[in-house]
Amino acid sequence: MINLVENSRFYLIFVFILALEFNYLCNHVEGKAFFVFGDSLVDNGNNNYLATTARADAPPYGIDFPTHRPTGRFSNGLNIPDIISEKMGWEPTLPYLSRELSGQKLLVGANFASAGVGVLNDTGIQFVNIIRIYEQLNFFRQYQQRLTREIGANETKKLVNESLVLMTLGGNDFVNNYFLVPYSIRSQQYSIQDYVPFVISEYKKVLQRLYELGPRRVIVTGTGPLGCVPAELALHSNNGECAEQLQLAASLFNPQLVQMIDELNQEIGTDVFVAANTNQMHMDFISNPEQFGFKTSKIACCGQGPYNGLGLCTPFSNLCPNRDLYVFWDAFHPSERANRMIVDQIFGGSTTYMHPMNLSTIVALDSRA
Repeated sequence: MINLVENSRFYLIFVFILALEFNYLCNHVEGKAFFVFGDSLVDNGNNNYLATTARADAPPYGIDFPTHRPTGRFSNGLNIPDIISEKMGWEPTLPYLSRELSGQKLLVGANFASAGVGVLNDTGIQFVNIIRIYEQLNFFRQYQQRLTREIGANETKKLVNESLVLMTLGGNDFVNNYFLVPYSIRSQQYSIQDYVPFVISEYKKVLQRLYELGPRRVIVTGTGPLGCVPAELALHSNNGECAEQLQLAASLFNPQLVQMIDELNQEIGTDVFVAANTNQMHMDFISNPEQFGFKTSKIACCGQGPYNGLGLCTPFSNLCPNRDLYVFWDAFHPSERANRMIVDQIFGGSTTYMHPMNLSTIVALDSRA
């Protein structure tokens, strides 16, 4: 109990000091545009505009959002991009498909993410109509054309060059592709040891294309602990242990992602891409949830079946009264409180969590430029 109190105090002191330092830096940095690419972990409503089952537009999603209404975010409240914008003092980005994204709103940036997508084009085919990653990048090019009509080509290039980008991909290439069904096409083509390098090589092409489009500050998140989410516990776990094969996939993917990012930065000649070790960030909670003030890291707040991990979160699902006590909001996605702790590490984490630097360091470097 004493260790728990001491650890909690240490964490609060760490967050307080980080907040003071970061508020100082933010006051010395002009607002940047923020662009978001990826999957359901960062989608803030694009799929609401699509004919797809990969949607979060019904209660109880959004129960803790400021409006207390579903927004398309796969969260009880804010997701990671929202919290980054909040901490930077920026206006939240709008979904690219939103009609509100026009005129001066374009200067804030845009969120292109779409739930269900992966690095590979055949990932998430069961969701049918989603914005696959190269289509997201095409929308980004289209966005730049729209912005050019507002502020001119030179200012558009400057805004994009100086922007911050968050890219979150990879998890679906395993849970919604390789391991989706027994004897999936990809699992027949590749062993997991060969599939991971294949996905990484395709991911590198995605990041190279993003670089060609102009951004020079890109945070790339790894996968979370894929075998420890409530959905996988419900299918594979007898006593709450994480699913071994999915954990193996995550343990192979994340180090290879860091290696690929190092190679890309060396080829470019500067640290454009930063790897966020979201797997370790999650594992901290999962290994010792009580240390971080959580009641459980195994049971989802919203869901049904074992660990509340079966099916979708719907108005008819079990719903916990206090979302702050749960690492997972639904069968796959973190709660807002867990997202806030992840963002704290993105801002101030050591090289164990952020390689080669954290977001506070990026802000400090850019403030001197």
